[in-house]
Amino acid sequence: MCVAPDPGKVRLRVASRAVLGVGLSVAVAELVGLSLTASITAGLAALLALFTVGDPTVRRQAVTTALLPLAGFPALALATALHGLPLLRDAAWLLVVFAGVYARRWGPRGHALGIFAFMQFFVTQFLHAVPGQLPELYAAVLLALGTTGAVRFVAWCIERRVPPPAAPAPLPGTGLARPTTRQAFQATAACAVALAAGQLVSPDRWYWAVGTAWWIFVNTASRGETLVRGFRRVVGTVTGIAAGLLIALPLGGSAAPTAALVAVCVFGIFYTAPLSYSWMMFFVTVMAGLLYGLLGVLHPGLLLLRFQETAVGALGAAVGVALLPVTTHAATNAWIQRAVGSVHACTTAAARRLAGDPAADPAPHAAELDLLLGRARLTLAPLVHPLSPLRARKVRARRVLALLDDCAREARGLAAVAADPDASHDARLAAAAWRVEAAVHALVPPVDAARRGTAAAASSALPPHHPGAEAALGHLHGLERALVDLAAPLRTSPRAPLVPAA
Repeated sequence: MCVAPDPGKVRLRVASRAVLGVGLSVAVAELVGLSLTASITAGLAALLALFTVGDPTVRRQAVTTALLPLAGFPALALATALHGLPLLRDAAWLLVVFAGVYARRWGPRGHALGIFAFMQFFVTQFLHAVPGQLPELYAAVLLALGTTGAVRFVAWCIERRVPPPAAPAPLPGTGLARPTTRQAFQATAACAVALAAGQLVSPDRWYWAVGTAWWIFVNTASRGETLVRGFRRVVGTVTGIAAGLLIALPLGGSAAPTAALVAVCVFGIFYTAPLSYSWMMFFVTVMAGLLYGLLGVLHPGLLLLRFQETAVGALGAAVGVALLPVTTHAATNAWIQRAVGSVHACTTAAARRLAGDPAADPAPHAAELDLLLGRARLTLAPLVHPLSPLRARKVRARRVLALLDDCAREARGLAAVAADPDASHDARLAAAAWRVEAAVHALVPPVDAARRGTAAAASSALPPHHPGAEAALGHLHGLERALVDLAAPLRTSPRAPLVPAA
């Protein structure tokens, strides 16, 4: 994990900034005299604000951060007001779950607001907050958001130097065919099962089961993804509990070393999140044990209960995915089609740029292809998992990933050639670009008939051969080969043995 590539040290910077933002938020809460409960609330609010807000521009990130109280304060008020009314509290939380997942249809902002609302409800259960503490909790959240906002957008704005790429738009659909709507029902059912079963295991710590079920559904779009994420969460929790027995328990809630280790956990959460969900959950679990130590309630039985509730939550998620499931095959095909469409857009823009059109830019399409490839890889993860028993589908999935990697590599190379001011025009680009477009249409029917032949038309008036275009031709030929080879794994039955490429 420590030797994984980190271009531009972005993960290192983001994790270091998170430690600074969370640490300052807790320090400010302590300086103004808030209670321990409110200080922990401030730290968790700061962590969530830095972790969940992922809009593509700094301006949109700032707006989303400012909107977080609009989602979090009603959830806090509802949770504390219903603290002594278990049935109403449970029903209210399930409504928050449904609304929080459904909000993902509005992109990164809806995603962040939904998570923040859910977690504010969760925090009140974790801290056993009561209505009389509500003003102090509001103050803690506002202080945390103000502090993290100052760190993120003023003191250390990493995104101004390295703008984050826009996340791919959710898969389209209407009604129950829309993945976010379908997943809202799934997550609500999963949390309902986790809530009921969790309360049977423990009347006091049942909320961990609900939190587990909720987070398993975050950033997943198919049945296979959800199950794999549940497995990884359990693995991370088990290893985190073992570490908690060795680290958090001996400290006994001692403030200074606990604070230092919580800072290490915050760094670990942000540094490992893009790479491994299991490692992220390891640090989350250790941090939870440390916070329980600060509250004076940590003991070995509590850590065992944490594992039991996690297992119950994972079971609830498994029940939830059985309701209105989105199969791995369907989700994978949808993301692959979008990736192939991005290859087409990149090729067309590159051909136009090499034809002399300065407004055409293939670079954004190549970047989009990388993002879509990442999403396709996430969707295919259940099939290439070492424990997957579906050997034929595993071979097919690995072949698809390898060919998509080839497409992304050639697209990046093509974009680089097109961006070179010395790249020369060549009439052969017309034929090569047209063959790529034909290969795309063989895999994905064109959405807009008017776009057919765009690459050929863009290159039809190019001057004759020139050796400067050899690199572009090489990338186009590579794209054509990869797209043609994709036809075999995508057009045949997913259960049929895959004939190796010649």
